[in-house]
Amino acid sequence: MPVSTFKKAVFSLVLTLSAGQLTAEGLSGAYLAGRQASYNSDFAAAAEYYTQALARDPGNVGLMESAVLSFLALGEVEKALPIARHLEEKGADSQLASMVLAAGLVSKGDYDALIARMNAEKGVGPLVDGLMTAWAHVGSGQMSEALAAFQAVGSEPGLIAFSSYHQALALASVGDFEGAAALFEEQMDNGLQLTQRGAWALVEIYSQLDRRDDAISLLDGVFGAGLNPELNDIRARLEAGETLPFTQITSAKDGLAEVFFSIASALEHEANADYTLLYARVAEFLRPDHFDALILSAGLLEELGRFELATEAYRRVPPEHPSYYQAELGRADALRRSDRNEAAIEVLEQLARSHSGLSIVHSSLGDVLRGQKEFARAAAAYDTAIGLIDEGSPGLWFLHYARGISHERLDDWDRAEADFRAALELNPDQPQVLNYLGYSLVEKQIKLDEALDMIERAVAAQPQSGYIVDSLGWVLYRLGRYDEAVDHMERAVELMPIDPVVNDHLGDVYWAVGRKLEAAFQWRRALSFVDAETAEEAKPDRIRRKLDVGLDQVLEEEGAAPLKVANEG
Repeated sequence: MPVSTFKKAVFSLVLTLSAGQLTAEGLSGAYLAGRQASYNSDFAAAAEYYTQALARDPGNVGLMESAVLSFLALGEVEKALPIARHLEEKGADSQLASMVLAAGLVSKGDYDALIARMNAEKGVGPLVDGLMTAWAHVGSGQMSEALAAFQAVGSEPGLIAFSSYHQALALASVGDFEGAAALFEEQMDNGLQLTQRGAWALVEIYSQLDRRDDAISLLDGVFGAGLNPELNDIRARLEAGETLPFTQITSAKDGLAEVFFSIASALEHEANADYTLLYARVAEFLRPDHFDALILSAGLLEELGRFELATEAYRRVPPEHPSYYQAELGRADALRRSDRNEAAIEVLEQLARSHSGLSIVHSSLGDVLRGQKEFARAAAAYDTAIGLIDEGSPGLWFLHYARGISHERLDDWDRAEADFRAALELNPDQPQVLNYLGYSLVEKQIKLDEALDMIERAVAAQPQSGYIVDSLGWVLYRLGRYDEAVDHMERAVELMPIDPVVNDHLGDVYWAVGRKLEAAFQWRRALSFVDAETAEEAKPDRIRRKLDVGLDQVLEEEGAAPLKVANEG
């Protein structure tokens, strides 16, 4: 199967179904339900429906391919195996079936059969097949053949990084730590940046070679000074002179799991999430304790909107693993995105206690609390995060910005303004900060000239942002430059046609220039777009009052300056 979306792959299978098959009793319903579930990335439902359809038409190649795809996306390789065997027996040329069948041989430790399969060109693709062949030779005790196979992969353009990484792991797995270190160091000398897994492997290799200072230096350099508790424990063990065991790859099976994880990692930002997920799932199947593969799968499931599956995957990472805090951050995000905000907050609060020294944990808690409008608690979380982050950290501006929003929503303007200005000192041209501070000044009707300058700079940086263009129109309105405000407000509505606040603003601007019928039209539009999420900011009761008595009367009732005075000023 080429690198294409899961959905396109499933839709293409319709071509394999004849009209007679589609109208067979009980088949069409299950097939169509499976296809819809596949389109929605609901892999569990898709697997169930395709299995039902196969019970009606067990020889249908398209249905078999769909079922294999669904089970593999779920990580249920054992259930995909018999269907994949049947597919191959039917003579189907299926990359999916080859992937599953190869994984089945690895799980049984049948490396000779895997080598025979690769030699018969019943593989997945050139890179995967080359690496699988090499690791299969490791599994069969044929190290010379394995090294030759790794080097053959590296002879292909652009594949030297894959070849060297896996060859180094293979050498380390059989105790040749000097050879493994030399390969890693050669790649670093050639400008290759180690992945975190590669760095962790080299830390353990250095420890085995009694190069503890090199191990500590690499640990600090790759993972940073703010190590999480699990890595702090590893660092302490190294400082105490303890030799770390080599755990990255302990068998050929582990190495073959790493092949699929390597490909998934390479595909993560190049291919669609549904396709990449298949490789990550095979890595999980071959090595259930490959927690980096598990976290990758969970992230891909989040991207596909399958938050319940993502949450389940993140939860499987144990607390003692160095990536635990990343998994818990991911789990909290998946819970938040599935509208389980209280559960997300609970996860982050527990993590803030167990990993109290990590700024990202507290900032993530602050973000969720801010999203729930618990601004006091959010500000406290940001206080802790800012206290833990290095002064020169590139993320510090955002923490000040986020805390500034929290203070502003708490009506603590002095602290809010101080945070916004601190953020701008760190990142002077950041358009979101310029816009938020500028707009806040406009709403408070203070420092309007400075606010106009800030918002103009923000618009120059992000001219397609409806919120920012709206701010520019609004500050011109506040300055009494109504005619100038019109074009910008109309542009903002073009960019955000169903935003109630932007439409309301355009209504006010129209009223100010005497276009009262158009103002009333915009206010009615604004009301039609108000929902529970936007009601607080859109102020629908105020809009209704404007429709009843006009903007001038509303301003008088509010004790605000009348438009004509602002215009004269």
